[in-house]
Amino acid sequence: MDKAWMHSDRRSKAYEFGVEAFLNFAVENLLTATHIRCPCVKCVNLKLFGVGIIRDHLYFNGIDQSYKNWTFHGEPWEATTNASRNVEEDDGHSRYSFVSEEIDMDDNDFGDFGSDPYEFANVIGDGDQPVYPGCRKYTKLSALVKLYNLKAKHGMSDVCFTELLILQGDLLPEGNTIPTSMYEAKKTLCALGLSYEKMHACPNDCILYRKEYEDSTNCPTCGISRWKQGKDSILKEGVPAKVVWYFPPIPRFKRMFQSHETAKSLTWHAARKSIDGQMSHPADSPS
Repeated sequence: MDKAWMHSDRRSKAYEFGVEAFLNFAVENLLTATHIRCPCVKCVNLKLFGVGIIRDHLYFNGIDQSYKNWTFHGEPWEATTNASRNVEEDDGHSRYSFVSEEIDMDDNDFGDFGSDPYEFANVIGDGDQPVYPGCRKYTKLSALVKLYNLKAKHGMSDVCFTELLILQGDLLPEGNTIPTSMYEAKKTLCALGLSYEKMHACPNDCILYRKEYEDSTNCPTCGISRWKQGKDSILKEGVPAKVVWYFPPIPRFKRMFQSHETAKSLTWHAARKSIDGQMSHPADSPS
């Protein structure tokens, strides 16, 4: 389906016909749904409405132009799986490896994101999109990562960062892809994160307050309280004395196996077979 209308003027006939075609497409493919996700720039597929309200939103707010594959409205994902399959690498490095080098995110900002491989594939697509037409040095993702790194490094507030994004958008040529708010920036970057769990722990590392100890207030081994003690020696109930972070390995394996090259390297030891019967590598030995 032609999606050029998404970039047209909202007052044009092309945009009007495009909105109607999109709504008809969504209704035909989501026959059982009375409400569908609204792809306007304010709702960004987070809110569900009837077709009439969505039509108004698309005219008043405009459609989110980064929503290139209409997966929430019945378009098959296969159309864009190349974004995840081809996270292949230049000079042996992942196209998104610069993220770990450049970005200094505050995990509290993003919480538990990154479990959806489709969202991650969209981010990889942003890694190929120039920050403005004709730019060869920065992509939308690399520019945003560098800007966010400055925010974290210098302690910018969200309001300050939003104003910086707006200024950057005004300074760059027309057609630039810099987001205009902190919310939009987080929406793009959140898919880079991976899930984690916070667990209360005994200050002496005796136990974790989970399973049978989930409701305990004192350590059964050393007897120390679960809660933090203030300067006035009064326990602050609800404030843990110690918190440990658990990073589940399965989401990380899923992320690594999204790249064909990385998956090939991860399975090399199991897939490699000794041809000449000689032990030329430690992987040739059963031990």
